[in-house]
Amino acid sequence: MGREHWKKIWVGSAGNMVEWFDWFVYASFATYFAGAFFPEGDDTAKLMNTAGIFAVGFFMRPVGGWLLGRVGDRRGRKAALTLTVTLMSASAVLIAIAPTYAVAGYGGAVVLLVARLLQGLSVGGEYAASATYLTEASAPRHRGFASSFQYVSMTAGQILGLGLLLVLQHTLSADALHAWGWRIPFVVGALGAAVVFYLRRTMLETEVYEEGSGADSGDRGTLKALWAHKREAFLVVALTMGGTVAYYTYTTYLTKYLSNSAGLPKQTATLVSFCALIVFACLQPLAGRLSDRIGRRPLLITFALGSTLLTVPILAMLKHAGSFWPALGLSLLALVVVTGYTSINACVKAELFPTGVRALGVALPYAIANALFGGTAEYVALWFKDAGVESGFSWYVAGCAAVSLVVYLAMRETRDIDLGRVGATGSPSERDRLPVS
Repeated sequence: MGREHWKKIWVGSAGNMVEWFDWFVYASFATYFAGAFFPEGDDTAKLMNTAGIFAVGFFMRPVGGWLLGRVGDRRGRKAALTLTVTLMSASAVLIAIAPTYAVAGYGGAVVLLVARLLQGLSVGGEYAASATYLTEASAPRHRGFASSFQYVSMTAGQILGLGLLLVLQHTLSADALHAWGWRIPFVVGALGAAVVFYLRRTMLETEVYEEGSGADSGDRGTLKALWAHKREAFLVVALTMGGTVAYYTYTTYLTKYLSNSAGLPKQTATLVSFCALIVFACLQPLAGRLSDRIGRRPLLITFALGSTLLTVPILAMLKHAGSFWPALGLSLLALVVVTGYTSINACVKAELFPTGVRALGVALPYAIANALFGGTAEYVALWFKDAGVESGFSWYVAGCAAVSLVVYLAMRETRDIDLGRVGATGSPSERDRLPVS
């Protein structure tokens, strides 16, 4: 890929990293600030309250997907990406200054809720805008590789959050972290978002968008235009279902599972997640490049089959891991399986839609799937635990993967789609394919 392509990927990825740092530090630091806003009940009850607010943020993602997907299709990918980081910065500031229960009663929880709603709006548009931007900005034969940097940057954001948590765990006392230390990552996130705002103001628009910006301008980014591609929209929901549940299970929920269920110390649980995610991030470009050679479907099928068969035994063994190395090995096994989905799901969805509805087509159905499955994964897991049947969650994750497996087996390959020529019907035809070189 040329220098210009790399520049676009770098700018898009850097912003995505900060967005997801702000999103994930809520989950990473939840064990420390849960008591500040919800002082009553046992540890699991407090985590369920904060997980509930975490899930509410996901239910704003369809609204953000619609709003910012429309902006991305009508005003450009750059405009949508700039707006998403502005919203995320505002939400980080709100959480950083939110009053505790001791100061304002449940008023602090209300501020926390408002902040999560803003984050939901932002991330609802960020995923689609960055997925679309990275896919369109890359050379046609390298779309899988280039778009894999979306999850590299997402994971990098989470790694930075966990890294900051490790630093704070070793420099502050547990009492200080519970009292005020948990606010530090949200201040860092707000400052990082300000830097990214500048970067995105100077970023370049994609050639694919500029070349197609004059076509069907009246319907660009509208629900009417999306309805013309309803089959692809439903396909995005179905193929996302299993992947998003597995991803959030082994990333945001993993640390709490290791400490709250497996009984590992919080520092050890955090270190396991930190190390596993570093390896996971490095795997994404390798899997993305592999998909450019053999296609997207083989990787998706491998993920779904592995997740269906291995989730129950992996989570069962993790619960009894007992120490760092067994927990790390099992976590890596799970994330290697999940890589089959995460490394290429951005480009697969973008390849299904024409330019005029691509951002909205990726954003809205993906956000709906995340609201229903991804955002609720942690809450469902804690619900099963609170009900005394924690193993039921393992079967739930495996079942979601099995549904997506059926979809992957039935869907068509998208690797060779020409993004500038996807047909008006939305169903890729032979004329939409890249010319054979």
